[in-house]
Amino acid sequence: MKSNISKNTIAIRTALESDEQFGAVIPPVHLTTTFAFKQFGVEQQYDYTRTANPTRDALAEAVTVLEGGHGATVTSSGMSAITLVTALLNPNDYVIAPHDCYGGTFRLFSRLEKRGLLRVKYVDQRDLNLLKQTINQYQPKIVWVETPSNPLLRVVDVQAISEIVKQANALLVVDNTFLTPIFQTPFKLGADIVIHSTTKYINGHTDVVGGIVVTKNETLHQTMQEWANILGLSGAPFDSYLTLRGLRTLQLRMKAHEKTALALAKVLSQHPLVVKVNYPGLSSDPNHSLAKKQQLGFGGMLSFEIKGGLQEVEKFFKHIECFSLAESLGGFESLVCHPYTMTHAPLSSEDKKKAGISENLIRISVGIEEEEDLIKSLLKALEKTRK
Repeated sequence: MKSNISKNTIAIRTALESDEQFGAVIPPVHLTTTFAFKQFGVEQQYDYTRTANPTRDALAEAVTVLEGGHGATVTSSGMSAITLVTALLNPNDYVIAPHDCYGGTFRLFSRLEKRGLLRVKYVDQRDLNLLKQTINQYQPKIVWVETPSNPLLRVVDVQAISEIVKQANALLVVDNTFLTPIFQTPFKLGADIVIHSTTKYINGHTDVVGGIVVTKNETLHQTMQEWANILGLSGAPFDSYLTLRGLRTLQLRMKAHEKTALALAKVLSQHPLVVKVNYPGLSSDPNHSLAKKQQLGFGGMLSFEIKGGLQEVEKFFKHIECFSLAESLGGFESLVCHPYTMTHAPLSSEDKKKAGISENLIRISVGIEEEEDLIKSLLKALEKTRK
């Protein structure tokens, strides 16, 4: 599909009318594990689903065009997407990762380092001088970026980081899960690889676990394809079908998430029982200027700190309505979670402190319910923390 049409049209129309046998408008799901050879000794595009599958390829094509990349590899989960990228590393290669990175990413990198499969340094990437010093000292193979960060919504300057990374002949990998290609296009900012947990916004229905790795050139794409096949990380056809279905409404959902998230952030920022709100869409947020510069929107994630400690957090969760207490994010439904004991539990107390993840921090994945219902629910739950 032409890349000069709108992202919404790309998401809606990719792979439509691709069924040459029956002319179905919606592409069929190819659940087969294997494909019959038409002629002995002649290679063909599809032979075994772990290697390639038409349904998975349709999803890969759509996300590739949306991100402005060269090719994409669909994986079985967000963590398998991250694992796939680590296949680029040799045992003594360094990864420079954010000091406040996602708990699952931290756990993977730390465990692989303990087994001698890679080396990792965690750095506050907002400090470009410190980042440059660390890169010069350790000469990493990969610099790993998550922006906005999870769960504090910190924003780092991707373009500035990419310039430093290029000087070191390293690869810049950007996790774009929080914003999706609707609100951020990392390749335009200098990224070499973009990853997603498609479990989140891209699928958007909380019913599929998946991931994707998008690359800027053919060499990286072929490497990712090869290692996904070798390691058995490829996504399932039916999961790909459901994810592509979810992708059709991505732009509509992201705009709805963002609109309500901003409304909630404004209400929370004015509440006497709220210490701090983290949402770059607020003009008062320290990340606002940079986010406005490099992003196309502010997304549907926010976090805030309430007055008190774990006791008040527990009261809040006990009385919250219209929100589900659960990990994950990016679905049509609103979720609340406690990063300290849930998503970032793998981090030590010291690492949580360094990352700024406190016991009174609450993260919200804003859904697409009625804005007023969510506001009323938040206010009611906050009032219950007084008692």
